[in-house]
Amino acid sequence: MKAVRIHQFGGPEVLKYEDVPDPQPRKDHVVVRVKACSLNHLDLWVRKGLPGVKLPHILGSDVAGEIVEIGEYVSGFTTGQRVLVAPMHFCGYCANCLAGKQNQCREFTVLGNAVDGGDCELIAVPGANIIPFPDSLDFNQAASVPLVFVTAWHMLVGLASIRPGQAVLVLGGSSGVGIAAIQIAKLFHCRVITTAGDEKKLEKAHALGADYGINHYKQKISEEVRKITNKAGVDIVVEHVGVSTWDESIRSLKTAGTLVTCGATTGPEVKIDLRHLFSRQLRLLGSYMGTMAELNQVLGHVFAGRLKPVLDRAFPLREIRAAHEYLETSRMFGKVVVNP
Repeated sequence: MKAVRIHQFGGPEVLKYEDVPDPQPRKDHVVVRVKACSLNHLDLWVRKGLPGVKLPHILGSDVAGEIVEIGEYVSGFTTGQRVLVAPMHFCGYCANCLAGKQNQCREFTVLGNAVDGGDCELIAVPGANIIPFPDSLDFNQAASVPLVFVTAWHMLVGLASIRPGQAVLVLGGSSGVGIAAIQIAKLFHCRVITTAGDEKKLEKAHALGADYGINHYKQKISEEVRKITNKAGVDIVVEHVGVSTWDESIRSLKTAGTLVTCGATTGPEVKIDLRHLFSRQLRLLGSYMGTMAELNQVLGHVFAGRLKPVLDRAFPLREIRAAHEYLETSRMFGKVVVNP
């Protein structure tokens, strides 16, 4: 089969479109012919070099395709069925997995990180990771959903305990996680403030349900939040940008507010005044992906049309370098997808 692999870490030039052996599935595996795989910033970080990645390596976390082979130990599926792949690897038998907390498994990793991913024509995954999707979604749309929507759902619902009527600040509203978080917050009837780097992106965020937009290049986030909330601040901040927005995110919280973070796109080293933390009774929560139950919960809303994937652009898999270069420019609004 054809696949894109990296044999060394570096820029887009290390991505090699090449022939590789077909996967050799276990009896508890399902083989999926990949029709679409969406990119995430994780692809860029792994390509540049992360611990635990064995070379050569196939990137790609979000897979949608058709079943071509079903292992002897797997039931409930048919060949030709349209499915997406849960973008996570876990052991399935430890105490955390058995308790439904797969993202706390010691073996947990995101597909395409410490295990090979979906930038290829065929992928073999455990049957437990296979989820059929309805005809209302095409392959590109289905591939645009899993990682960002389960991440945003875990942040807002699983950790921050979002409630109707709250004020929520979503950093980076044009990103995959940002787009998902805006919609989830509106699903809970919250007042949503978001940020983006230009007016066109803010207009698109408004169309998704954001009530207010802040241009983070022209406006100071915390000052605008205070104006919008009549100096109160927000109940929840969805943070995944990192060092460049951290201080503004903290300042935007109301007393006893919650900041939940899942990323550090602009850098991981931040500072916090502990006196400010305890005197204002703030909650700082770290979030990593989500559980299989949470994935199925949020997919239920997507399949019913209450939450919608947003696709920016699709590239042929053989043009994966151009896709990575495009993702690195941050020009997109929504997901970038590659098609084998």
